[in-house]
Amino acid sequence: MFLTTVNCETVLVQMVSAAGTGYFFNTKRNRLRDKLVMRRHDPFVNKHVLFLEKKKIRSI
Repeated sequence: MFLTTVNCETVLVQMVSAAGTGYFFNTKRNRLRDKLVMRRHDPFVNKHVLFLEKKKIRSI
């Protein structure tokens, strides 16, 4: 039996629009980093808004 090390340095997270439209996207971040906050385009309001990290989807 061989033991392998799993390199789980990044996680896949879901980013949700702070405008309340329900628009979201998935992105990767470092596992040891704080929760992400990004300013990106939301097509429902056709403006740049803040996107907040809602939940971790899985380790990569």
